Amino acid sequence: MLTVAGSDSGGGAGIQADLKTMLALGTHGMSVITAVTAQNSLGVQGAWELPAEAVRQQFRSVVDDIGVQAVKTGMLATAELVETVAGLLGGLAVPVVVDPVGVSKHGDPLLAPEALEVVRTELLPKAAVATPNLDEVTQLTGVRAETEADLPRAAEAVLAHGPRWVLIKGGHLKDGDAAVDLLTDGTAEHWLRAPRHDNRHTHGTGCTLAAAIAAGLAKGHPVPDAVAAAKEYVTGAIAGGFALGGGIGPVDHGWRLGRDA
Repeated sequence: MLTVAGSDSGGGAGIQADLKTMLALGTHGMSVITAVTAQNSLGVQGAWELPAEAVRQQFRSVVDDIGVQAVKTGMLATAELVETVAGLLGGLAVPVVVDPVGVSKHGDPLLAPEALEVVRTELLPKAAVATPNLDEVTQLTGVRAETEADLPRAAEAVLAHGPRWVLIKGGHLKDGDAAVDLLTDGTAEHWLRAPRHDNRHTHGTGCTLAAAIAAGLAKGHPVPDAVAAAKEYVTGAIAGGFALGGGIGPVDHGWRLGRDA
C-alpha cells in the first residue's frame, strides 16, 4: 500500500497515522511525503511543501520497483502537487482512496484555496472512494450538510466530480446520538452507524479511516466491505484515543493489539 500525504511530526495523523494503520491491518505500508509539518496536540505550527519533482521521484521509485495494490492520498497542499499526484495516479490500475484534506483537526488550513479546482477536476475523478468530512464537502461543492437527511444531497454533489464511490463522514452532524456515515455510488446506499464515544482525543481520525479503507481494497475486498471494516476499526481506535501533550491526543491505531496495563 502507498500513502501520498504530509508528515505529522506529532505522529497522530498524516503519513505516520497511515503507516500505523497499514501495519495494524496486515499490509505493508510505503510512503510519498508531500509536505512536512511542525505539528503537535495543540495544532500546526508550520508547514513546508516538498518540490513536485521530489514527490514524483518518490512515487516512481516505489511504483516502478515494488509496485502497489492500493493508494491513499491525504494532504497535497498546493495546486502543483495536486496536479502532479493526479497525473501519477492516472498511470495506475489500482484502487485509489482520496481523502481531500482541507483543514487540520485544529482548523489549520492544509490546502491552498487555488488547489480546490484541481482537486475537483483532476484528483476526484481518479478516486475509487472519496472520503470528505462535512467541512470538506462544503469546501468542494458549496453544499452544507447539518443533519442526516442532508447526506444524500452532499454525496450527490461530490459524485458529480467523478469519484466512483463517496463516503460522506457525518461524525459532526448536529442530530442523533450515533456517528453516521453514508457510502454511495449514486445508486446503492450504505448507511454506517457507530456509537459516539465521549473522548476528545480523536486526532488522525480521517487519515486513519481512509488508510483503513485502502487496506481493505488492497486485499481485494469490495468497496462496501472495505468501508464497513474500516469503520469498525476506526471506531475502536477512537474509543481508545489517549491524552498526549496538552491538547487533542491521537486515536489508538494499535487498539486491536492490546496494551499492557
